Order: sequence, then C-alpha cells, then structure tokens
Amino acid sequence: MSNRHADGPQQADFAHSNGSAASDMTSLQQTSTDWNPAADARTRVPWLQRLQPANLLWLFLALILIVLIVAPMSTLFISAFTDGKTGEWTLKNFAEAYGRERHVTALTNTLKMGAAVVVLKLLFGVPLAWACTRTDMPGKNFVRYGVFGAFIMPPYLGGVGWILLAGPNTGWINRIWYSLSGATEPLVNVFTFWGLVLVTSIGGFFLVFVFVSTAFEMINSEMEDAANMLGAGPVKTAMKITFPLVLPAIVGSALLGFLGAIALYGVPALISIPARYPVVVIQLSEFFSFPLRLGAAAAYSIPLLLITVALLGMQRLVLRRKGYTAITGKGGERRLVKLGRWKWVMFGYCFFVVALSVLLPLVVLLLAAFSRSWTAGFGLSNFTLGHFYYVLFEHSSSQKALITSVGVGITAATIAVLLALCIAYIVQRRLLPFSQVLAFLAVSPYVIPGIILAIGFYAAYALPPVGLYGTYLILVLAFVTRFLPIAFTTSAAGVRAIHPEMEEAVRVLGGGRLTAIRHVVGPLLKRTLAGGWLLIFVPAAQELSTAIFLVGPTTRVVSVVLLDFSEEGELEQLAALGTLLLLIIVAVVAIGMRYLGRDFMLRRG
Repeated sequence: MSNRHADGPQQADFAHSNGSAASDMTSLQQTSTDWNPAADARTRVPWLQRLQPANLLWLFLALILIVLIVAPMSTLFISAFTDGKTGEWTLKNFAEAYGRERHVTALTNTLKMGAAVVVLKLLFGVPLAWACTRTDMPGKNFVRYGVFGAFIMPPYLGGVGWILLAGPNTGWINRIWYSLSGATEPLVNVFTFWGLVLVTSIGGFFLVFVFVSTAFEMINSEMEDAANMLGAGPVKTAMKITFPLVLPAIVGSALLGFLGAIALYGVPALISIPARYPVVVIQLSEFFSFPLRLGAAAAYSIPLLLITVALLGMQRLVLRRKGYTAITGKGGERRLVKLGRWKWVMFGYCFFVVALSVLLPLVVLLLAAFSRSWTAGFGLSNFTLGHFYYVLFEHSSSQKALITSVGVGITAATIAVLLALCIAYIVQRRLLPFSQVLAFLAVSPYVIPGIILAIGFYAAYALPPVGLYGTYLILVLAFVTRFLPIAFTTSAAGVRAIHPEMEEAVRVLGGGRLTAIRHVVGPLLKRTLAGGWLLIFVPAAQELSTAIFLVGPTTRVVSVVLLDFSEEGELEQLAALGTLLLLIIVAVVAIGMRYLGRDFMLRRG
C-alpha cells in the first residue's frame, strides 16, 4: 500500500447542538400532571410485546451502532496484542512500535506540538469570541464569517497556501523580502516547529470560537453588575465571574483542539517531514507502507488513545473543582462592554487572525490556480484557465474524486443524521434496556482520533473474510462513525425539546412510533437535523485522516488526489482542484444557510 498523508477533521463539531441544548429544558418544565414518564418507563412490558416489528427495528439500530463502533475498536485492541501470523497473544507489536528511539520521539513531539497548538488556538479563538459577543467592536459579522471560512477551508489547503506564502526559498513573502532588503536569510520559514504549530492552529480554532461564543452569550450581565457594585473592578470581575462561567467551554474546546492537532495528518505531511520533526501520524503511515505492519500500527495507536482518555478524566476533574453555574432559566440582559478607541485595536487583532487563517492562504491559492506558474509572479501573461480544464476534463482521477467526495459526504451525512435521530429517540424515550449505553457509544467516536478510527476499520473490515478494502461502503461506514457524535448530540437536544404527549396523541389515534417519528418528530426537527447535516457534510467532504488507509484505486477522494499533486510538485493543479472543492462546499453551505437562516452557527449582533 502506498504511503499517503491525511488531514484531521476540523473536528467537529458539537457547537450547533450545544448552542440549542442550553435552552431546550425550558419547554420541558411545563409538563402535564396526568402523565408521568418516569412511572411509564418503570412499567413492565411483556417480552412478546417487546418483539413487535417496531421494537425489533430499535434493536436492529442498536446492533448497527455496536457494529460501527465496538467492532473496529475491539479489533484494534486485539490486533495490538495478537501475532498476525500465528494468532497468538504477544507483546512483540509494542516492542516493534516503540523499540526505536525515533518512534518514541515522534510520540513526544506530537504531545509538544498538540500542547502548543492548544495554546495558540485559545489565543485566537477566545479573544475573538469575547469581542464578537460582549463588546461594541465594529465589523462583527465580517469576523464571524471569516471564522466560519476557517471551518470550510480544509487544513491541507491552508497548509499549501502557507507553503506558497512562507516557503524559505520561493514563498512570496520571502521573495518580496529578498527583493526589498537584499537579505539572504528568509524572513519567515514555514518548515519549522512553529510553522507547523501556526498552520495547525489557524485551521482549527473555529471550534474554540463557537464553543466560547455560545458560553459568553449565556452569561447574564446582572451578575457582573453585582460584582461591580460590591467593589470589584473590570479585571477582578472578569477573573471571578465572567471567565469561570465560560471555563467549561474553554476546557472542552481545548480538549477538542488537542485531539484535532494530534490527529491532523495533511499539515504534518507537508511541513513536519521537510522540517525533520517526526510526529505520530507520519509514523503510522510508515507502518502501512509495504510491508504492512497492522499489529505495530495498532500497538502504536494504543498510548495515543489512552492519553485521550486521561485528558477526558482531567477535564472532568477540573470542571468538578470549578463548579460555577448560572442559577437562572433565562439569559437575562447582556450589555456590551464599551471599548472606546480600543475597539479598533480589537478589530485589528481579529482581522489579523482572519487574514492568517483564511484571507492570505485563500488569495495565494486562487492566484496559483489561475497562474501558468505560481513562481512567475503576477500578470496577464501568466493568467490561465488551463489548470481547471485539466482537472475537470483531462485528469480522470480528479473528476471521479470530486464525485466521490461529494457523494460519500452526502451519503454519510444523511445516514448519520437518520441513524442518530433513531438512536436519540431510543435513548430519550427509553425504548430499550441500557439505553444510556447506546448514548455512550454514539458519542464515543468524539474522543477517538480519526486516524486511529481508520486503523480500527481497516483491521475489522478491510481484510478477508469481510474484504471491504477499497470500496465505497467502508468509506461511508467510517465517515458515519467518525461524525456520528455531531448528529447524535444535535438530534438528542431536539428530541428532548419535544414533549412525548405529542407522540402519545398519534398513538391514541392508532399510529405507531414510526408514524409519530415520521409525522411529528421529523417535521418538528427538520431545521435542527438540516443544521446537523451541514455540520457533517463539510468535514466529510474534506476528510483525509479517516479515508487515508481505506481508499482504493477506484475510490479515491479529493483529499488523496490533492496529496498526489503535492507529491508530484503540481501545486497549480492542486490549487485548481482545491478551489473547485471549496466552491462545491460553499454552494452547499449557502443553500443550507438560505434554508436555516444566516444565524446558522453564526450569531449576529
């Protein structure tokens, strides 16, 4: 198998559902005194009644969830402790995985890089979230749409843009620097540790912004006013009131930022290899080169998974000790902080972040896409549409990859939303015993780095006797699993907001639960489900880390073809194909935002 490189998801992901889940309990407080869901749930139902077709459907959906999540991860663990030839239990896979110093160095480098990326993401996301929600800074909508552009821009394309900008020899920033100053050393060099950290951070701070923005908007200014009346100044009020209240959002977004950083593959493939800074994801791809060492790859993944679980435990410990809660059912009045002349300074910082993450890489990508040679500079003589013609009509892999990426993204998003809606309905209505276990399984992929999930799927389904390697089915199943937590949290919040009495009315009139879902739950949640669908489609159409070990010669996605172009040095064709993918994603999101309203993930103020 050829060595490929992949991007991690902008992971993903749960901001849409979190923004709505904070207020959905208000409507549930007005319940009827004649209906007791807790008592109804405790009512014993005969097993023959449980075997009705509708109940068998719920059980079937639960089994699908187990197959999607339990089987790949259990196979991953078994492969790590099993001899691939004899089938006997062994630890030699761990000896092979960590028996060399460079393998251990790659793990420690990954942890350092992840920590640095988290800090930079917080420095980018938290101030922008505060400025857009709690201050009178001008240009808020520009900043919000700019941050949303960071979500749409694939990290890999952002990395290519920064290579075109800050390559030490031919990057446009350095070429201008050389011509103006006569210097021989580059002004900036993207092929360094800090270049890797910067490019990784600008592609993933979107989640920090959305999480923290939602938390800031839920803070009642009356609490801050009370602190001011008691003599607390602005700094003390912020430290004692404002930031403790948004601490859960900051910690949660930091955890997601770390997971996204250590799983991201395309940016390290572009930058860490030339910078000679090995990381885990690059080493994992080497295990998948010929000869295939699946056991070693599985063993090498286990510590990364354990580190993720440990971080989750630390998050719970921090939030348990800092138990700050707003004791109110309403958001209350939120007065904006008057920045005075500093508002333009704040806007300048926000513009700087948006320029780093979206504007600069997008501009250079467009210039490269329309240039005969991106190193030849600007001018009409260098203008061409030939690269777009090439990737659309001459390069067969590009044509098929565009169709595959869009088709797999649409299919995975649709299946994930429908499956998540049914699972959320089972959990919220307690239709099966141990329904909370299903809820845990549905959100568990959120803590599994995409590349580790891909290895689990490869171990479980790619090889005989299943033999799904290189098929569209394994791609769809892996994408559904990868993004199921987004769909589930969105669907669960929506189902909780629908009073069961509405469904009981359908059942009294002779309809079953499926009829209630089709005619009551589904129509009431169509906007919520559409928002969740968009949140899945965007990263699925760009996904690299989950697809990198699962694509075959006939199932290549755009991200893999982009990697091929970069390895061949055809950056102009890469830019053209990436531009086409961006146009498709933007078109789909624009249609969705027209249906959902411009508030989709972008609160206006």
